[in-house]
Amino acid sequence: MPASQPRSRARDRNNVLNRAEFLSLNQPLKGNQESRSSGRKQSGQAGAAGAQSSNPKERRQSQQLPEEDCMQLNPSFKGIAFNSLLAIDICMSKRLGVCANRASSWGSARSMINLLGITGHGIPWIAGTLICLVKSSTLAGQEVLMNLLLALLLDIMSVAGLQKLAKRKGPYDVNPGLLDYLTMDTYAFPAGHASRAAMLSKFFLNHLVLAIPLRILLVLWAFCVGFSRVMIGRHHITDVLSGFVFGYLQFRLVELIWMSSNTCQMLISIW
Repeated sequence: MPASQPRSRARDRNNVLNRAEFLSLNQPLKGNQESRSSGRKQSGQAGAAGAQSSNPKERRQSQQLPEEDCMQLNPSFKGIAFNSLLAIDICMSKRLGVCANRASSWGSARSMINLLGITGHGIPWIAGTLICLVKSSTLAGQEVLMNLLLALLLDIMSVAGLQKLAKRKGPYDVNPGLLDYLTMDTYAFPAGHASRAAMLSKFFLNHLVLAIPLRILLVLWAFCVGFSRVMIGRHHITDVLSGFVFGYLQFRLVELIWMSSNTCQMLISIW
């Protein structure tokens, strides 16, 4: 042991780094360590404060992001089928919009198609029903006309409400007409003209005595009114089909709440 100590001391003297001018290289600076440690502490505190002050909504979104990525990467069969049908609907509706503008393939027939659409508008039907109600002198006629007026008003209000909820635009950028603004028929889903045409045709087939040719013409008129809305680019095919279904449901509702002759006479007397 005594011999090993002088040897280690001799090695320390011979070591160049142990000289006075090189001592600063062997020992790290305290200031640098303190600054680094303080910087780490500050950054850690700032990160903790930022994590604490982060919005809870962002935390939820960050937690939901992996699930949303999985949903996008692995869509369900229903989602694929729905998107495919929607794409087919838009494509077919654009192809059938042959009168969407003057430059379309059937642009010259746009005025005639618009005239066909007016026959399914709510304002002319309400005006005609009121005129016939004033001139009607039979109780049975007044009863049918009053319920027809109820069905028309119900159709306009319900279609306008559904369109405000869905807010679906048509396949082409076609501005609604004046009559459309009056009845709040400014969106595409469901098609108000198709709903009204289906409801009116079913109403007349049930409550009017018509010959077979007139019945066939009435059904053809309803389909032509609905198809005309696709031709001018105001509605998709699914909008028109849903309008037909909705019109039939409205007819069933009017049949359930059918006003009797006494109720109609009371309302007429008030009016």
